[in-house]
Amino acid sequence: MAQNNLNDILAFIAVAREGSFTKAAARLGVSQSALSQTVRALEQRLALPLLVRTTRSVSPTEAGLQIMANIAPHFEEIEAQLALLGERRLKPAGTIRVSAGEHSALTILQPALNKLLPDYPDIRLEIHSENRLTDIVAERYDAGVRMGDQVDKDMIAVRISADLRWAVVGSPGYFARRPAPQVPGDLTEHNCINMRLPTHGAIYTWEFARDGREVKVKVDGQLVFNNLALRIQSALDGLGLAYIPEDQVQPHIDAGRLVRVLDDWCPACPGYRLYYPSRRHPSAAFTLFLDAVRYQP
Repeated sequence: MAQNNLNDILAFIAVAREGSFTKAAARLGVSQSALSQTVRALEQRLALPLLVRTTRSVSPTEAGLQIMANIAPHFEEIEAQLALLGERRLKPAGTIRVSAGEHSALTILQPALNKLLPDYPDIRLEIHSENRLTDIVAERYDAGVRMGDQVDKDMIAVRISADLRWAVVGSPGYFARRPAPQVPGDLTEHNCINMRLPTHGAIYTWEFARDGREVKVKVDGQLVFNNLALRIQSALDGLGLAYIPEDQVQPHIDAGRLVRVLDDWCPACPGYRLYYPSRRHPSAAFTLFLDAVRYQP
């Protein structure tokens, strides 16, 4: 009976994570009907509904959420320990899934691949470049990348970059038509190139600080992108002002293709951290990846 309970709970956890009997059955290598019967048998033994089933989705009930919160992590711990034991006799291998913003993926993770992958052909990296705030535990990532002040305190955080600065830039042609802003509030009179945040769907508010004073400005303009390259190119084309990580526009500034303004209002902010759950026991492959991206001043 105890063994049946454990197997049935594992089946339920797979369905709850995937939000689909079809996807969970494919991952477990069983038929959808067999998986459905297994979960129903567990619900009957517990005398509690664990899943709400509709024609389009499957989601946990309150009792199901309790299992996911209180029991599922123990299975993850067991899986991690078994994987760790197995890797002691094997060369580093496996897939590492990382959620990161576009800028950090491009400037930090991509260069790290050159240091890691050629020497370890059995390690695979799956990097999801997305600018939203991701729940890496719920979405089953091994790690995520955020700025230092955005990492939850229950995560292990490893510094992977120096502090960052942002830059407000426009083309010489743009400034030939409009005066340069002297203070952040002047931006409300300019055509600004905005970025939409995918997490909440809001437009990103430009943030500034000087002499201990913080200022946030909701700018407006004709263009909204969720892509870094398009914002830079639009600024180069003279279509408006852009608020961009300094390292991405410095070559254009040095070449005179872009002009920087409000420089003294753009102080350094905390750099990127790679973070992962504190209960996670890093595999040999993950440890190598961590060493490859770790910041070296």
